[in-house]
Amino acid sequence: MSLQQILSQRFSTRAFKDQPIEPKLLKEVFQHAQLSPSNCNVQPWQVYVVSGQEKETLKQSFMKALMSGAKPSPEFDWTPQYQGIHRERQFGSANALYTSMGIAREDKQARQMAMARNWQFFDAPHVAFFTMEKYLNIMGAVDLGIYAQTLSLLLEEQGISSCMQGALGQFPEPVKQQLNIPEERGILFGMSFGYAAEGAPANKTRTEREPLENAVHFLGRNHLKSNNNV
Repeated sequence: MSLQQILSQRFSTRAFKDQPIEPKLLKEVFQHAQLSPSNCNVQPWQVYVVSGQEKETLKQSFMKALMSGAKPSPEFDWTPQYQGIHRERQFGSANALYTSMGIAREDKQARQMAMARNWQFFDAPHVAFFTMEKYLNIMGAVDLGIYAQTLSLLLEEQGISSCMQGALGQFPEPVKQQLNIPEERGILFGMSFGYAAEGAPANKTRTEREPLENAVHFLGRNHLKSNNNV
């Protein structure tokens, strides 16, 4: 399968089978992800992959925090609010998801329950937490994004689906306590992954992409030349 095919078929999966990935394959994928590029080859990612009972315990801790009314306390700056076209795309994405799940716009309770599924890992058998030294700030965040994208595509190549989740960096305390993550290391975001549950309404969600001319600016003249150099 080509990279173009992988990109074309991949989507954010929000319903998974109760089917763990074979340990050997899991380690092979993460081994290949180590080839991800990073600024000056600093390789800042420290990834925690949680499965089995460890994952279930963490899910219970998350739900306990949510039920108690705890407020998000991310270790990195998630305060910017989307504006303009970015806000429109955010709404469009949410509308696509809730429509596929049959949740009406005015049904706030159902939407809150759907949101809470983030901290239940959408029933995925595995979840990864992407962490880095806090002092790295935006430089480290760029590298973690590159790493996570590489990992996601490597998983997709093996028929393994995933969902990137900023939500998994919103309540770091139970994660750091359970996984013994040092204080100087922060959780930026996470990713649930496993085999997609076919036919699940949430997995029918698809989002659109902007036309090339709205996203990429070609400057200069070389790109205008045809293959025969006319």
